[in-house]
Amino acid sequence: MQEIYVSTDVETDGPVAGRHSMLSIGSAAYAADKTLLATFSANLEALPELSTDASTAAWWATQPDAWAACRSGLEHPRDAMMRYLAWLKALPGRPVLVGYPAAFDFSFVYWYLTRFAGENPFGYSAIDIKTYAMAMLRQPYRACGKQSMPAEWFDPVAHSHVALDDALEQGRLFCNMLRVNLASTT
Repeated sequence: MQEIYVSTDVETDGPVAGRHSMLSIGSAAYAADKTLLATFSANLEALPELSTDASTAAWWATQPDAWAACRSGLEHPRDAMMRYLAWLKALPGRPVLVGYPAAFDFSFVYWYLTRFAGENPFGYSAIDIKTYAMAMLRQPYRACGKQSMPAEWFDPVAHSHVALDDALEQGRLFCNMLRVNLASTT
């Protein structure tokens, strides 16, 4: 069964899953050839038992358009994650989460899927784009931010801090990197 690269971006009200709420999730499912197979997005109600991080709230105050986007059409996390689980299971292959940074996004996706949907189809399959760049560029991890990546890896799209927009953007980046990497091995 083929791998489906599920580029995923989450927006939150703090840095720690289970302590802070996931406010929005966006995923774009790509085949290895960069074919966009499907997208998913949801804005979630904040969990009342969790807290909001003060520095994250201050950052959100500088992003009014993105804040407005992630606070419209709110769903209870259980409803959103059950929809997400069904969406993941309907993909034509095994999902692999792709994130930038995967450690952040995956922690929220894992916690929310496990808590509200009872399962996580990703297992522990996650690719971090910056780590992938590190391997391709043969440079130390901290030297491999987006500013150090070759321009040809990027498609001309803006980073909006709207979860689905950012998932689409980083999915294209990953697929461009994958194409270059696989071409260099043939």
